[in-house]
Amino acid sequence: MADRSGLKFVGFIFATVTLAVMLTTGMVVKGYADGLYTLEGNSDGLHEITDR
Repeated sequence: MADRSGLKFVGFIFATVTLAVMLTTGMVVKGYADGLYTLEGNSDGLHEITDR
């Protein structure tokens, strides 16, 4: 059986990863809500690069 200090360390690691994923997801969702990102992008940027 694992000791409590090892389990606390593993729990801390999982909590840190979970918090990082939640913050990243929240920032992406907020970006979509604010219109910074779009799922259906236009190809204007590609034409500017390829037309040169």
